[in-house]
Order: sequence, then C-alpha cells, then structure tokens
Amino acid sequence: MSTDVRESYGDVLARLGTAQKGAARGAPAYSRFVNRRIGRYLAAAAYRAGLTPNAVTGVSALFTFSGIALLVALPPSWGQGAAVAALLVLGYAWDSADGQVARLTGTGSPAGEWLDHVVDAVKVVTLPLALGVGFALHDVVPPVWLLVPVVSAVTSSVLFFAMILTEQLRRAHGVQSVAPTGGRAPWLRSVLVLPTDYGVLCWTFLLLGAPTVFLGVYTAITACTTAFLALALAKWFREVRAL
Repeated sequence: MSTDVRESYGDVLARLGTAQKGAARGAPAYSRFVNRRIGRYLAAAAYRAGLTPNAVTGVSALFTFSGIALLVALPPSWGQGAAVAALLVLGYAWDSADGQVARLTGTGSPAGEWLDHVVDAVKVVTLPLALGVGFALHDVVPPVWLLVPVVSAVTSSVLFFAMILTEQLRRAHGVQSVAPTGGRAPWLRSVLVLPTDYGVLCWTFLLLGAPTVFLGVYTAITACTTAFLALALAKWFREVRAL
C-alpha cells in the first residue's frame, strides 16, 4: 500500500489508533502505556515519509546500537549518560513503530517479524555486555561488580527467548496472548513489573554520571528481573505443558 501524500499527519494518527494490536498480557507499564504511544507518533511520520516496516526496524537499530557503542567508547559522565539514554529511548520507540507501520500498510510479514526479533535478541545481550566492557576499560568499579552485567546478559537473553517461544506456542494452539481489556488487575500487573521494563532500564542510564548510584539501581533492576524470570519460567512451563 503506497503512502498517500494527501493524507494529513493527524489522519494517519487517527488510523493508527484503530490499527493497534492488543498489548501482551505481561507488558510492563512504560512499554504498554508510554512507549507504544511514542511509537505511534513516529509510525505516523514514518508512514508519511514512505518508510517500510523493515526500514523503521533499521532506524531503531541505528539509534539503539549507537547508544550501546557509546557505553564502550566513552567513560561514564553525565553527558554520556544523557546521550546513551536518549539514543536507547528513541531506539525503543522506533522498535514499537515498525509493527504499527506494518499494520497500517498491511505489509506485515514473517520476514519482518523475524528481523524485528533478531534485532531485539542482539540488543538485549549486547547492552549489558557493552556496559560491563565499558566499565572494565575505563576502570569504573571493582572487578567483582562486573558480574552484574554478566548476570543481566544471561537473564535478559533467557527471558526474551522464553517469552517469544511461549508466545509462539500459545499462538500455534490458538491461545490468546493479549491483556484483557478493562479491569484493575491487568493495570496493576503492568505497574508491578516496571522493574523488568526495558524502557525503564533505558532511562536509568541518565545516572551514569554517578556510577555508584547507577550501579545500585542497575543491580536492583537485574535482581528484580532475575526473580521475575524464575517465576515466569515456572508459570510458562505449566502453561505450555497444558497446551
């Protein structure tokens, strides 16, 4: 479907509002209520610019991996932290935009979904590893603290893989994987799992100018995510076994 240059930005936004897929049942609050909205504005701009969903995925990767590269290239500072946070936040928002452009244009494909997931898989592993390498190169913290990014890399990778695999198995067996519409519990769940939210993690890099404070917050996020993973794996295994 080609871009209609006569269609206004507002009209595209309105159409995007009716082309949203349901949020995942376990989607944290920032990703669900903030990042998808920012992604909608970017998707409307991308649509009017004639960008394909795969091109939008490329833009997302450019922002994200530029931020990750800065973690290795520069020593921690307030300026570096602001730049990293901005690039990661924008990369995450564009990551939400690619699927919205695909639904808007009717050009979604298995190849596009594959590309999106592969970029995400690389991102969740390289981000903590780049943080650890940067801290080691610039001698920021005692070596023992470098174990935290390593644990984060393992946790993030396993969580992402298990989440995607569980979703695909549910889909193959016709099980709904989106959050119920309405009711208090889904909203509360989204807030309670905020420490596991990738979007929240992106914003914590604003604290890089105070490495000790940042590392304390990052360690807490890693611990919460690891605990969430342990609980989620047990729950997902029970679900899959019942399919």
